[in-house]
Amino acid sequence: MTRLSGGLVDRSRSLSFTFDGRRYSGHPGDTLASALLANGVRLMGRSFKYHRPRGPISAGSEEPNALVELRDGARQEPNTRATVAELYDGLRARSQNRVGSLRFDLMAVNDRLSPFFAAGFYYKTFMWPRAFWEKLYEPAIRRAAGLGRLSMQPDPDEYDKGFLHCDLLVIGAGAAGLAAALTAARAGVRVILADEDFRLGGRLLAETHPLDGAPAPEWVAGVEAELASLPNLRIMRRTTVFGAFDHGVHGAVERLADHLPQPQGGPRQVLWRITARRTILAAGATERHIPFANNDRPGIMLAGAMRAYANRWAVSPAERVAVFTNNDDGHRTALDLAAKGVGIAGVIDSRADAVAVGDYPLFAGAVIGDTRGRLGLTRIEVRQHGRSQWLDCGALGVAGGWNPNLHLASHHRGRPVWSDALHAFVPGKDGPAGLIAAGAAEGRGSTAQALRSGAEAARRALAELDVNAPLPDLPQAEDQAQNLHPLWHVPGKGRAWVDFQNDVTVKDIALAHQENMRPVEHLKRWTTLGMATDQGKTANVTALAVMSELTGKPIAQTGTTIFRPPYTPVSLSVLGGGDSGAHFRPRRLTPTHAWAQSQGAVFVEVGPWMRAQYFPRAGETHWRQTVDREVLATRKGVGICDVTTLGKVDVQGADAGAFLDRLYCNAMASLRVGMTRYGLMLREDGVAWDDGTCARLAADHYVVTTTTAQAGPVYRHMEFARQCLWPELDVQLISTTDAWAQLSVAGPNARRLLERIVDGFDLSNEAFPFMACAGLTVCGGLRARLFRISFSGELAYEIAVPARYGDALMARLVEAGADLGATPYGTEALGVLRIEKGHAAGNELNGQTSAQMLGMGRMVSAKKDGIGAVMSRREGMLAETRVLVGLQPVDPAQPVVPGSHLFRQGDAQDTWTDQGWISSACHSPHLGHAIGLGFLENGAARMGEVIVAANPLQGQSVPLRVVSPHFIDPEGGRLRD
Repeated sequence: MTRLSGGLVDRSRSLSFTFDGRRYSGHPGDTLASALLANGVRLMGRSFKYHRPRGPISAGSEEPNALVELRDGARQEPNTRATVAELYDGLRARSQNRVGSLRFDLMAVNDRLSPFFAAGFYYKTFMWPRAFWEKLYEPAIRRAAGLGRLSMQPDPDEYDKGFLHCDLLVIGAGAAGLAAALTAARAGVRVILADEDFRLGGRLLAETHPLDGAPAPEWVAGVEAELASLPNLRIMRRTTVFGAFDHGVHGAVERLADHLPQPQGGPRQVLWRITARRTILAAGATERHIPFANNDRPGIMLAGAMRAYANRWAVSPAERVAVFTNNDDGHRTALDLAAKGVGIAGVIDSRADAVAVGDYPLFAGAVIGDTRGRLGLTRIEVRQHGRSQWLDCGALGVAGGWNPNLHLASHHRGRPVWSDALHAFVPGKDGPAGLIAAGAAEGRGSTAQALRSGAEAARRALAELDVNAPLPDLPQAEDQAQNLHPLWHVPGKGRAWVDFQNDVTVKDIALAHQENMRPVEHLKRWTTLGMATDQGKTANVTALAVMSELTGKPIAQTGTTIFRPPYTPVSLSVLGGGDSGAHFRPRRLTPTHAWAQSQGAVFVEVGPWMRAQYFPRAGETHWRQTVDREVLATRKGVGICDVTTLGKVDVQGADAGAFLDRLYCNAMASLRVGMTRYGLMLREDGVAWDDGTCARLAADHYVVTTTTAQAGPVYRHMEFARQCLWPELDVQLISTTDAWAQLSVAGPNARRLLERIVDGFDLSNEAFPFMACAGLTVCGGLRARLFRISFSGELAYEIAVPARYGDALMARLVEAGADLGATPYGTEALGVLRIEKGHAAGNELNGQTSAQMLGMGRMVSAKKDGIGAVMSRREGMLAETRVLVGLQPVDPAQPVVPGSHLFRQGDAQDTWTDQGWISSACHSPHLGHAIGLGFLENGAARMGEVIVAANPLQGQSVPLRVVSPHFIDPEGGRLRD
């Protein structure tokens, strides 16, 4: 088919594209569907279940048939509606859901087997025999499931997310939306106008009715120019508002580069969170079809879509067309196509009193009985007054009335309301707060009604915001009624299709009724009606009407399912908003990150943090070589590790000590100023929750540290306790985790290294003993805090400076300690050091251990109360005999695997004989073999016993010897030197 006259495409340029490997041409302004129709291509897809030939039935995002795969390689995107895919030069598209070619799909054999695939066949067939499910049914379903194909490659494009706020959000830029936006913008409020199309105007672009005597696109251009000049209004083309959420929040996807071969230096799509004080839903309406026998052939489409292709894209699907209608709107299609030189085979109007309004054959009181044409329509059967005749035509427009696009009004479980006057559902009163429907979305379908409705809706919305907005001068426009006489389907013997994508027929609905699947929710799931990319936009109301006829109940009583986000399909990539790969979640960097990078550190994710895992040097070919070196260097000289990620909370006030006494199971109020104490927090049920240190810098000033993983939860817990449990206490909290960089300096030379940077501070054992703390200055006046605490079992300190100086301090320490063997170490060495010393950490504080199991039972003070203290003394807790022990292999070459379960030698290895588990393990370079920590039944009395660690996942069973958890310096002499 050649182009028609007129249209809104740019004929001065041609665009080359391919479909299924064949090259075609189109023009800027085309969609893929309009360009294919212009090239005589009507067959664009296959249906899901029966693989029947299908062409486009619509011209918008409601399209159920013309689904294609776009682009190649990693950018391949399936299930794209050809009706909304903008044409660009070099576009590559392929049909999908086929085996073989589109014209000769081998899976079309399913159509011959249709009697076996009736409604509910999934539920009836796959229940028996049960043994067939895994071996036959599920594999077959998985092979057949889906429509298009993923590339299975990482998406190379970028996506972003953003936040917008406005007084009024207008969804849809047709007549109602433009009138609403113009009214509100002139009033000076902040307005966002969003439309899924790449041109503003909506149905105005598809009609020939003038506005004030001029073509509608001219009025649209004038309004668009004024809106673009207003600083308080933002126009968002190619933007689909896909969901309405709480508190005026709307989700929207802006497609910035889908109309390009690939993004040009920016994101492909942006996910917007739009917060609006008021919202106007001006999303228009979707035309519905009338089911009749074989009504799914390529070339059969909605009459409004046929009119849109002719008027906007200057395309007709055939040189000779017919129209089947139950209202006056179908005659508009015949008039517009005839005016462009398209032959009209006839208008088949089901109304007996229909009158022709143009020079074309009219069949009043007639219906379509059947059609012919394997891969495209060639003939239609017209039944009139008991007689039938066949008409030759290449396309058929079907006009069954219009359904308001009320989907967003249902997203808060708003129930649509049936209108007997409109023969359609309209938005109810219980939708999202602040949302007002206007125009065709409200059921006001004429152009004049839509313009008035949009302007009045804007005035009403602004009045609720105490803003007075005068009505603009609206153009004179058509205001004709549809004069619709409902015809929901044509009875007959052949299959009449209701849901084109899922191959649901009128007979399927009748079978669902027969099998008592009559509630609308059951009907949908039993037949798979509306469960597809179009979400039933073209099928649901028709299906409900058919069920209404079968039950004898009015449609209003039959009811309807409601809609949920998204309005149209949304890619998972944009929902992630670019949060993939390194940006999957926000990353927090330690103050020494830049320095560690410069040293070639390997990093690891630790919660939200990126921490240095180890620092490889030249010649080290395995990570454990590096870790062993770092561990030994720390034990023999001095090691430096960034421990900034530990949670830090400043606790101040006259009652700070009493407050901490209630939070910790051990006493903190009795802590002397200038000293630090190890602290253990319990959950309310008495289970160990978190450990850390508590340093008292002044009588009313404590600094609490937590584990990295629990920094946030512990701070929230402390604030809850302060505000809700004990508001009478004089205590204030602030999280200082990000404010201070904190470095651990550990090893025999730790004191000597620190003496080189502190400003006149006595670090001798007498002046600054183990567990001391103090405020001081370093490096010539930089304020700092120093804590003499050890996580490694060596002489060790933790020094804290304001975070912005952390990087410089690390560099200074390494430089100043070069002759002392100063070595940076990462989290791997940190883990080895703490396991060698027997320090419990996150693996041991896993939510199922008690203080007694950790060997800290005496820390639960009986002299004071504290959260979890009473519950920790429950009989079952006190009777727990699994305690922390050290484990080492009998054969030094054997591994110790964390997670392995412990058994007595010779016992059967099952749940009843389980003696405990290994919580942590590592290779100890100090001992030359693997070691581990674990919880063992009656472990304290079993030192030296040989047990078995079972690792069923790897088929291992390793003999281990039970030893003290303190592998290094069990007496603690090193850390007190």
